[in-house]
Amino acid sequence: MAKLSTTGLNRRKGFTLVELLVAVSVFIVVMAISLGSVVSILDAGRKSKSLKSVMTNLNFALEVMSRDIKFGKTYYCGITGMNPPPPQNCTGLTAPSNSVTFVTSNDVHTIYRLNNNQIEKSIDRGTTYIGVTAPEIIIQDLRFYVFGTGTNGLQPRVLVLIRGYVGPKPTSQSTFILQTTVSQRVLDS
Repeated sequence: MAKLSTTGLNRRKGFTLVELLVAVSVFIVVMAISLGSVVSILDAGRKSKSLKSVMTNLNFALEVMSRDIKFGKTYYCGITGMNPPPPQNCTGLTAPSNSVTFVTSNDVHTIYRLNNNQIEKSIDRGTTYIGVTAPEIIIQDLRFYVFGTGTNGLQPRVLVLIRGYVGPKPTSQSTFILQTTVSQRVLDS
């Protein structure tokens, strides 16, 4: 009778060191790929949240501006200061302005302007300004086009263009371009 070798049986029962290293390496590669996907999903969630925040803030700011402009009168491109000139168009043939001055329905001289990447509002003819947009929102460009301010019977309207971005890092920034046209509406007497 032949004797069975105990070393042959032991060799067949377990894993070799090389097999364990290969299995652990494959597991690490799969986990690294999965972790990359999880990180990109988290970044997309943060970007979506910041975009929602910026759109809410910008919608509110644009709504306030539109309401003021809609019930305003005596529109002028630029900042007029204490002695406003007569109403003025800026249609693209003349340069658009990054500020607009007008008189609200309550006879308040109001100015909207772009300053330090933020939209600001003044209700005291430009002496003091208050930020309308959140500091996290970077406004790169703000343009006002004013049409129909003369006495030709046209209803005055203001076209507002806003371009900017939100997000601290270039990889997680969300850019936006907003445009709205506001027509003057005279209050009923």
